[in-house]
Amino acid sequence: TTGLIDIPTARMRSDGTLTFTAGYDQRHRQFAITYQATPWLEATYRYTGFTEFDLWDRNYEVKIRLIEEDDFFLPSVAVGIRDMVGTGVFGSEYFVASKRVGNFDATLGVGWGRLAGHGVFKNPLSWLSDGFAVRQPLFSQREGDFGGDLSLGDFFSGPKVGVFGGVSYKPPSLPLTVVAEYNPDFYARNRLGGGRQVSIPFSAGVTWHARDNVDIAISAQHGDELAVRFTSYFDGLAEPAKQLPPEVISSYYLPQDKFPSGYRKSRWFDRLVFDAERTGLLVLEANLSADQSQVELVIGNADFQLWNDALSHHIALADLHLPATVETLYFVVEESGHRVATVIVPRPSYGLGIDDQEMLARSRMLSGRTLDDPQYQTSFVTGKINTAVNLRTRFQFFDPDDPARYQLYVGFDSEYALSNHWSIKSSLAFNIEQNFDESRRRESDSVLPPVRTDVVKYLDDGATRIETLIIEGRNTLGSNLHYRVFGGVLEQMFSGAGGEVLYWPSQSRIAVGASLAYAKQREYEGGFGLRDYDAVTGFVSAYYASEFYNYDFGVHVGQYLAKDKGATFEVRRTFRNGWQVGLWATFTDVSAEDFGEGSFDKGMFFQIPLSSLFNSAPSRSMFSSGLRPIQRDGGQRLDGYAGQIFWDVRSARYDSFVFEPRMAP
Repeated sequence: TTGLIDIPTARMRSDGTLTFTAGYDQRHRQFAITYQATPWLEATYRYTGFTEFDLWDRNYEVKIRLIEEDDFFLPSVAVGIRDMVGTGVFGSEYFVASKRVGNFDATLGVGWGRLAGHGVFKNPLSWLSDGFAVRQPLFSQREGDFGGDLSLGDFFSGPKVGVFGGVSYKPPSLPLTVVAEYNPDFYARNRLGGGRQVSIPFSAGVTWHARDNVDIAISAQHGDELAVRFTSYFDGLAEPAKQLPPEVISSYYLPQDKFPSGYRKSRWFDRLVFDAERTGLLVLEANLSADQSQVELVIGNADFQLWNDALSHHIALADLHLPATVETLYFVVEESGHRVATVIVPRPSYGLGIDDQEMLARSRMLSGRTLDDPQYQTSFVTGKINTAVNLRTRFQFFDPDDPARYQLYVGFDSEYALSNHWSIKSSLAFNIEQNFDESRRRESDSVLPPVRTDVVKYLDDGATRIETLIIEGRNTLGSNLHYRVFGGVLEQMFSGAGGEVLYWPSQSRIAVGASLAYAKQREYEGGFGLRDYDAVTGFVSAYYASEFYNYDFGVHVGQYLAKDKGATFEVRRTFRNGWQVGLWATFTDVSAEDFGEGSFDKGMFFQIPLSSLFNSAPSRSMFSSGLRPIQRDGGQRLDGYAGQIFWDVRSARYDSFVFEPRMAP
């Protein structure tokens, strides 16, 4: 959480920032993910191991800014709840204020729970209700509590309230920040487990801003221990540098003297396809009107991180190669095999030329369309196998015996295009090293069919495995009905077949869909063998693409792999640059007792452009990961086969096409 050492401040990071933290002191090992969900809301997930005894704890924190600092006397003020779900090992609530004066930033707050320490004054909320004067004993578990529930009864409760605070100083010419804090927490939970008593409530340290997105901190805490912390930040709102600046387009895209076999330099479509392909774009089909004044082009985007950059270059290339009579360009945008929109623009060089403002005024967007009998069609995507070989890792987080088990393996991916809409895809894993065999949680303890809790057997016995082997078809019927059908080895634990449809008008913020699949459990070894268990799983889905900070909401109602019935709610924040951060929670007719630890399925989802991770050239390659605090059998769906089309085409939604200021002339 944005703060000093262990205490929070009222500060927030810039909107959309995703933060990864790893810290070690002589009492704890802590790993955390923090997301600046809005300019005024910060959310944190932590996984903490106690070094003095064998215990790992998961906890969540939210902090909301109530008042923004001004240039005069008003400080920034925030309210927060720490460890708001589950056992409450780190449970505390607080109001905190921060004020910057020159290079100093001072913080003062009042806290409940652990941030109250022994307390300084009586809880003022007890005047409203006697219930606020009583707090649940530390680390006690209510009867029938399986974790995962909000600790509402303890929020802002306790007989006394404590005070905490601190100050930071940033020298103007050094990449350092010096911090000092007063933390009243006396670590009662650590002492219950046999840990040391805190000597003094004061700590101090220094943070080195090693790079723009990396901090390394060291601190002396409580007078008798040292701590180190590593933090990395990623800006989800940052847009990449413009790919291939417009001023070099006319020289870069001049036709080459030698064309590949099958291309005819004399034909405008072949020249356009050739230049598009070597630039990281695709031109799939085309129709020229009878009077040759309009052209329809079905286009794709292989390498451009932003779709509006890709569209800018498609416009420039079309302007360069189309017959001189063409006045209007119809670009049918294809994303993940679906025709999602038609962007209509005037030809930039037609007549006296069109500036950016005029281009914007005369541009329109309609639904996607299918060219029933295209005059020109690209066939280079068929008849060959595209392959990729990568060194990969797989992690299993949150095993109480070891927070991160791993595998290092070689991934071999291939795709064979049967047509423009059908393909065969495979992914193989060849093990190099793994330690899943050390897990003591090989046998499932679930009362439900073990559709996921057998995961260790799959990870260990199937260390070298067929990951996927599917035949898949994707297309769009009419203007707005997208579909996919699939069959084969679908994912790590299940084979099967099924399909999905999505109805999403191109400029609507509401979409509806449905998915249905028959799934049969795979053998643990990762080959083609199947076990006895099978299930029919399916969902009816609804989506809302809100204008609230680019948040999209989805709900899926239906039957899950363990044949339980219920609904999954998800929210994701998506940016034009490909960043996506989200949460999901699933509630079914399985009781908390039958579900087991965690009470219900929930987790986080991340999608990060690889160019952001490695500061490389912009591309469409993404790192995607889902994290579950607890892996149980209730509320489980097939990975990637239930309500997926909406997210697959999200990057080409209508408001992703912004003509200014990135439009090519």
